[in-house]
Amino acid sequence: MDMQISRQQAAGGASGHLTIDLGALRDNYLTLAAMAPASQTAAVVKADAYGLGADIVSQTLFEAGCRNFFVAHIDEALALRLRLSAQARIFVLNGLQPGNETSCAAMAVTPVLNSLEQIAQWSAHARHLGKTLPAAVQIDTGMCRLGLSPAELEVLASQPQLLEGLDIAFVMSHLACADEPEHLSNAAQLAVMRKVATAFPDAPVCFSNSGGIFLGNDYHNHLLRPGIALYGGAPSVARPNPMKPVVRLDLAVIQTRTVPAGSLVGYGGSFEAAGPTRLATIAAGYADGLPRSLSNRGAAWYNGIRLPIAGRVSMDSIILDISALPEGTLTQGSLVQMIGPDQTLEDIANDAGTIAYEILTGLGRRYRRSYIQPGEPPATASTSVNHK
Repeated sequence: MDMQISRQQAAGGASGHLTIDLGALRDNYLTLAAMAPASQTAAVVKADAYGLGADIVSQTLFEAGCRNFFVAHIDEALALRLRLSAQARIFVLNGLQPGNETSCAAMAVTPVLNSLEQIAQWSAHARHLGKTLPAAVQIDTGMCRLGLSPAELEVLASQPQLLEGLDIAFVMSHLACADEPEHLSNAAQLAVMRKVATAFPDAPVCFSNSGGIFLGNDYHNHLLRPGIALYGGAPSVARPNPMKPVVRLDLAVIQTRTVPAGSLVGYGGSFEAAGPTRLATIAAGYADGLPRSLSNRGAAWYNGIRLPIAGRVSMDSIILDISALPEGTLTQGSLVQMIGPDQTLEDIANDAGTIAYEILTGLGRRYRRSYIQPGEPPATASTSVNHK
């Protein structure tokens, strides 16, 4: 028996194979850090490190020199604290919810305080413990999402005792349009941030997200806070993507068939075969993070050839028009590329009418995952599973 071992066989029959290149992740971090050598560089690892596994991603970045990590929720921070060195600082972007003070303090987690209410909550807990607690303070410089409003900032400036018991690690804000370098709100937010910084003369400033790092030195300050760029996403819509790709997704073929002209394909029959058409059904759908909006718009790829999606994306499967391939090229168990050298995160996001963040964070847990360690060669997909 001659058996060709492939990544699909290694996946144990999973719907596909998601490969995460930790070497590219590390290189992206070092590239961003080198752009502002006078600043520290943090890592945003919320949402399970954008879906790629916060434990292993954070450890890789820690080994690369990262010491500041940002998550969204307290539960994310508590789980990460159990796996990261005590040298790592973990910040919770959404700050405190009532009742989280005890666990936050006990586990050395730093809340990002977004309101006078959260400041009062954390300060009261510091007084209760009789100790100083770390915090970051977020200012709304124009995004209207999180942070102290101008009115709240005036109150804080006039009543500095509200910060009693708190050690302010950073004053921070978030850029709303940093991925659009020419957007006027970038300079407007920078002007507000500079004014805010004078109210906290002893506190370091954290301002730049992924796009902000590429806006130049004026935006760098003391701590950079990249997210999507670490994971290979484009930090700017106006420039070529300088980041290394971190993820590759290959999906398994379940079945192939040839249908006659006039055949209606998929739910609702939204695709009609114009002539005899060869189709392949692949084992992933919107439950696996491939949006339904890719219906009749998106594609997979095989050896550089685009295979359009025919009909609607289903929960667990997608139908491809494979007529461009020689007959017999794809069979059960063959792998097609959904994210990789031929189709980037941005490409699939554009086809879906969304952003790379949503594609990346939506990739489900049904794929078999493998991690390429720094120093290992990048993955290349085997193209078939053949048993003879």
